[in-house]
Parts: sequence; structure tokens; C-alpha cells
Amino acid sequence: MSSGNTPDTYVRTADDPNDEDWWKEAVIYQIYPKSFNDTDGDGVGDIPGIRQKVDYLDDLGIDAVWLSPVYQSPQADNGYDISDYRAIDDQYGDLEDFEELLAELHDRDIRLLMDLVVNHTSDEHEWFQRSRRGEEPYDDYYYWREGDPDQPPNNWDSIFGGSAWSYDDERQAWYLHLFDEKQPDLNWRNPAVREDVYEMVRWWLDRGIDGFRLDAVNLLSKAEGLPDGDPTDRITGQEHFFNGPEIHTYLGELHDRTVERYDAVTVAEMGGITHEDALEYCGEDGDGVDMVFQFLWDGLGGDDDPEWEPMDWTLPELASIVTDWQTGLAGEAWVAPVLENHDQPRSVSWWGSEEYRRASATMLGTFLLTMRGTPFVYQGEELGMTNVEFDSLDELGDPSTKQRVENAIADGDIGGFEDARTVINLESRDHGRTPMQWTDGTNAGFTDGDPWLKVNEDYTEINVDRQRDDPASTLTYYRELIDLRHENDVLVYGDFALHYPDHESVLAYTRTLGDDRALIVLNWADDPTTVAAPDGVAIDDFELALANHRTAPATPGERLALDPWEARVYLA
Repeated sequence: MSSGNTPDTYVRTADDPNDEDWWKEAVIYQIYPKSFNDTDGDGVGDIPGIRQKVDYLDDLGIDAVWLSPVYQSPQADNGYDISDYRAIDDQYGDLEDFEELLAELHDRDIRLLMDLVVNHTSDEHEWFQRSRRGEEPYDDYYYWREGDPDQPPNNWDSIFGGSAWSYDDERQAWYLHLFDEKQPDLNWRNPAVREDVYEMVRWWLDRGIDGFRLDAVNLLSKAEGLPDGDPTDRITGQEHFFNGPEIHTYLGELHDRTVERYDAVTVAEMGGITHEDALEYCGEDGDGVDMVFQFLWDGLGGDDDPEWEPMDWTLPELASIVTDWQTGLAGEAWVAPVLENHDQPRSVSWWGSEEYRRASATMLGTFLLTMRGTPFVYQGEELGMTNVEFDSLDELGDPSTKQRVENAIADGDIGGFEDARTVINLESRDHGRTPMQWTDGTNAGFTDGDPWLKVNEDYTEINVDRQRDDPASTLTYYRELIDLRHENDVLVYGDFALHYPDHESVLAYTRTLGDDRALIVLNWADDPTTVAAPDGVAIDDFELALANHRTAPATPGERLALDPWEARVYLA
């Protein structure tokens, strides 16, 4: 990086963060392999397909890839139900394919993070198969409770909807699953479970990977006795399994026994946490987790919001959440900003405007890549991909959305798909899983076969080939953004200060690192607007470094007249 400033107050362990903590200065790209690129015509993306696109990743300028699960799986939850942690699923390839991908990425100085899914396994995993038969030592590897087959052990909800318990006829007992019924929760109270997990983690690290994204990791610890939960909560029982009593013990042990010995990086998916919670996990006195995702949507809406109506939110609410995370962890812990992933809809459709797609996509990219922390870009986000329109429940691939709709119909909360259609077509996890749009050819160039999930009809307009050499494209702008971030430490480490906290459409902030400063101004609306220069900002010192509108002035000026979805980055 270009700046001579080398901050050290935020460092958890390393004396020289710029040498050891490469991930602080990285831009990480998430690949959902099922939807990235298919080479064998079966309609499902595969590892050879990722290898074909390594040069694309290199050209984009990213520093690491987070690869969603490619382990052996019956695919009840698209690979997050793992039946063998040490095998690659046949539909993706084999271990040799994986090792070749790893080598090709490393040849280009691109690191690889795997998905570590250890809150649960598949019910087809050998551990569960032996556990349901009562075989020692596996009999206590999961949460089993005997009792009336018609009465679950407690009132906990699955996060996917319905009861968190299923009755197993073979063992004649109930087992706990916080997600799909084919994803039984591992019993982390059992030391043998933890030992098997640590051995598996070290097995992957020995193969040369660079770290892990920790899936649903703040669910590992459940309350002693598994008591009933508050039935008025949206997810009944959540107070007994989110951030449970032994969670810090488990994560600290996981760190000490595995990743610390390999200098590997971890980023944690933790739903429903505040920035104060994050400090307990990745602060100086935390559990060794390197960073947690900054999920801005977690703080919006509330338990009282109707389930089948779109979430209502305002920019001042979002600005408040951003400020809490950006300032609350400064000097204490590291964060990973994110707007999209495989569990979220497309940001243009959710946060932005499909009418102003290019402008809002580049504005959102500017927001993501100018926040403090390590930004994660999701496949297709750099193109401005949008939500697809689903016309029936049969078109969906997400078990969570399907189960919620089916339960709501059974309970009489909705009459059918049409009553849920608006929310599904705005919020469903499937929007982030539609095939990557490479070309304007058949199936967007994703596959020669029948794609496992429908391709968005806008692929003829939104695709890599169309944008690759277009200087005005979203893809080109993302390349410029990533370069700008790499060249300016202030955009990585700089302190964050919000301006206009109550403005309904303008989000603006400064980043400060020693003598280096950046001013970011974003119009988050379909309408033009004008604001006065931020108080206390010496506007004459700033020069335009990047903008998504060609008419942006070279200096901020006393008043900033902003077009719809305009983004500007000024440096001083």
C-alpha cells in the first residue's frame, strides 16, 4: 500500500499487522460453486469450472477466495449438510481437482478460505448413522432426547421454520436440528466431538488452505437442560442457543488447537450479534476469531414486523448501525463488511434500485469497499446482478424459504404462494444463488445443460463479456475500487466519522489515518439532492479519486449536488 502510516492500536496479537495480518488489507471474493461455472453439462457448477475462471478472479484484483462447501453432501441444504468432511462431492469434482485449484490460486497470490460447517452435519454422516444406532462412542455426538413421539422435548423453533426437533424411529428418540431436519446439531459438550472436529480442521490446513469462514458458529453452545424458550420471539428458543454459555470456551479451544498453529485466518458468521458481542469474540481478550461479518441487515426491522411483508427501513437507521460497527470496534477488533452472500438477495434489488442499476450497483460497491475492515464481494455483485422473479414454489431451491412458506400455508397464515410472492421475490436466499452470468449465450454461459436453478432473464444485458472491456461498466468500476483500496491505507485502517446522521438519502463519512483523509459521499436515492459540505471538513484539501458519475467535480465545493445513486471518493 502507498501510505507510510502503519497503525498498530487495533492489532489483537501481531506486532506488525501489515506483514502477518494480510487479510486486513485484502478484498475477499465469495464463490458459491454450485452456481459459478459448470464444465460437465450437468447444470451444477464445479471445481474445474472455477479453475477456468481463475484469470477472471486475478484480473478483478481480489486477494482471496472464500469457497462455499464442496464437501460430500446429499445437498438437502445445498452443501451445508455435510456427510464427509474429507471428501469432495462428486458433482464438484474430486480432491485432485481441489488441489489443482488451490495451486492455481496460490500461483497468482490468491489465498483460499474453506467453509467450516461444524454446528451440524448431514444425517447421512457416519457419525450420525452410528449415533442413531446407539454405537459408542458416537451415541452422544448429537442432542438426543427420549420421550413421547408426539411431543418434542421443548418448544424451540428451527431457524428454517417449524420445530427444531425430529423423532427418529430407529433410535426411538428426538434429535435437535436448528436448521433442516437433515442437519442434526453436533453436541459440542462432548469432548470427543470437539477432538474429531479439530483433527478434521488440521487435515485441511495441512493441505495448504489459508483459513476458514465459520458457519453459524455462535450456535455451537446450547443452554444446559435445553429449557423452553420465549414463545413471543420470532425464533422461539433463540435466547438458549445464540451465543450460548460455553461458546467462548469452544471457540477459544478451536483457535488454540487448530488455526493458531498454522497462522490461518478465520471470519465468523454470527447472526443476531451487536458490535459489543463482536468484541467478545475477536477483541484483544476474545476467542481468537480474526474477524466477524458486519451484517447490517441484522439491526433493521424487528420481531414485530409482519413476516410476509417487506422489511421497512430508513437510511438514518442504517447509518446508525454502520457507525456503531465502524466506530465501536475501532482500535479493538476487526470486522468484515458485506452486502451480499449466498444467504441474501442481490444488493441492487434490496439496498439499491433496479431502475438505476448501474448507478446503484457502483454506489453500493463504493460503500462496501470504503468501510473499515476486510470487505467480502459476492460472485456477480461486481456485475450488478439483480434478483430473479420466481413464479411458483416449485422454482425455488432454498429449503428455508420453502419450509417457511409451507408451514405458513399449513398454519393458515397465508393462503398460498401468491400471498408470499412479494417477500420471496425481494428477500429469498435463492436470489444470491442463481447462476453467474458470463455471456449473453444460452444459460448465460453458465452451463450447456439444464441449470439447477433458473437463470435471471436479464443475463443478456448483465454479463461478464458485455462488461469486461467497457470502461463505464460496473465490473470496470469494481476493478478501479479494488485498486483504490489497495493503494490507500486510509480506506483500510482509517478512523470512521459519519456526517449527516439524519439525512434521508445521503450517507457521507470521512476516514482518517494520520495525515491521510478520505471523504466518501453517497446519494442513496432515485432523486437528485444537494447538501452543504460537511461541518469541520477542509474541503479545499480534497481531490476527486473516483466517482460513478462522470460529472462529479474535482473538489467537493461548498455544496454537493448529487445525481441519483451518485458516489464520490475524495482523498486529501
